[in-house]
Amino acid sequence: MTQPSDASTTISMKSGGYYSTRTKGAKDVIDKATPLVLNALEALDLGGEPARPVGLADFGAADGGTSMEMIGRVVAALHAKALGRPVVLTYSDLPNNDFSQVFLNTQGLGTAGEHLKDIEGLFVFGSGTSFYRQILPPGSLDLGFSATAMHWITGAPCPISDHVHAVGAKGAELAAFTERGMLDWATILRHRAHELVPGGRLVLVNFCIDEDGRYLGNTGGANMFDTFNMLWQRLRDRGTITAEEYRDTNFPQFYKTVEQFRAPLDDADGPLRGMGLSLEHIETQIVPCPYKADYLTSGDLDAFAPALVGTLRSWSETVFMNGLNPARALAERRKIVDAFYASYEDEIRVAPDAHAMDYVHAYMTVVKAAA
Repeated sequence: MTQPSDASTTISMKSGGYYSTRTKGAKDVIDKATPLVLNALEALDLGGEPARPVGLADFGAADGGTSMEMIGRVVAALHAKALGRPVVLTYSDLPNNDFSQVFLNTQGLGTAGEHLKDIEGLFVFGSGTSFYRQILPPGSLDLGFSATAMHWITGAPCPISDHVHAVGAKGAELAAFTERGMLDWATILRHRAHELVPGGRLVLVNFCIDEDGRYLGNTGGANMFDTFNMLWQRLRDRGTITAEEYRDTNFPQFYKTVEQFRAPLDDADGPLRGMGLSLEHIETQIVPCPYKADYLTSGDLDAFAPALVGTLRSWSETVFMNGLNPARALAERRKIVDAFYASYEDEIRVAPDAHAMDYVHAYMTVVKAAA
């Protein structure tokens, strides 16, 4: 994931390989996107300038493990299409991202099952620059990819009075998150427009609210974000955390609808159209929670409850840690957050059939007009 501003120094995925080993669903999402990426690659015009490397980027890559297999397939297809031209691959994320794990994974020394170290003509780099800024030189990116990252916004624009996430916000608070989310989306696209070569493409796979109002962890049964909120409120009501700490715990995220994704790209008179960007394809897809699928097959609740909480924790833990008063000792904050996730595990054990984290994404291809 990637997010700038003050929160960029504190929001991160869990490190040490934890993220990719506990987010099987995120890899399933990328695997589902792989045909779209390969189709985008096939549409590229890689003729001319034979000495120029082909530019490839994974924006908001975390530790790189979930996209490693897809990247390997893309690079192989690029080499076949571009007759062996060198490929420059840039992994980008926040400066506090665990880039050491990215490079361990690419070299076959980390937790990812795939690696890239044996691919000739591939040159791998990492960038700690947020995707809310320009990361690559102008006209150097042929194919950009991002999955499950661009829902992070540049910071929560206001506290949410009675929830921890914008999906539970109302009135002026929801309006503030909507405004920030739309401005940030336009900023992301503007910087990618500068980076893309004429005719270049982006394949972006983003959390969304689909046509039926479904979103991550809300496809039937218990609503994941409502459960987060209920358990965090319980700690407040018991006096474990203060009212101020509850108020200060907000996910700096915004899930857009298809119409919201389309808006800046469909505006014929808008700045993105003037920069040559247009939307070639968009659709919503649900990828079922793999941990729930395993449970339905095995019936092993002792495996399911910690596995589901582990994947939740991989991307949400720093949000709850950040909400706690930094004047508290680190050990105390960790104890509170550990108890919070333990209580979520208890909820799953009481009603396992109600809980899952199905992924709801918008899969889109954005194109920059050819020269």
